[in-house]
Amino acid sequence: MEAIILIGIQGAGKSTFYRHHFFNTHIRINLDMLKTRHREQIIFQACLEAKQPFVVDNTNPTVEERRRYITPAKAKGFRVVGYYLQALLEDCKQRNNQRPSKQIVPLGGLLATYKKLVVPSWEEGFDAIYTVKPELNNSFIVEEWNREI
Repeated sequence: MEAIILIGIQGAGKSTFYRHHFFNTHIRINLDMLKTRHREQIIFQACLEAKQPFVVDNTNPTVEERRRYITPAKAKGFRVVGYYLQALLEDCKQRNNQRPSKQIVPLGGLLATYKKLVVPSWEEGFDAIYTVKPELNNSFIVEEWNREI
């Protein structure tokens, strides 16, 4: 049983990373798609109860936001893995502007997320943490977290 928490600002490549690495194995929990926290909570609880592997594909910029998934997942025996999508702000702005018009995040929203982004830490309860760096052609370099405790 695995719970994956994607972390990164809009345009960092989280959804593309999900599609490339977890589409066939994990349910995607995404607030943009589900529209409300209530719907998100229903799907999240169903995954916990069914012991279904899942990926939380939201920005998850703060410790508090990540805790809402980590604590219940750990309580149900899930292995919790964080993937920190490390992308340059300018690259994220460019990718954001290339989205279909209805999916473009206003610049103010992107900058607000960037300002509150906190890198993940072992103290949050992760069993593993990886850094993900977007490359050309929608590929990624994935490395084990090497920041000290």
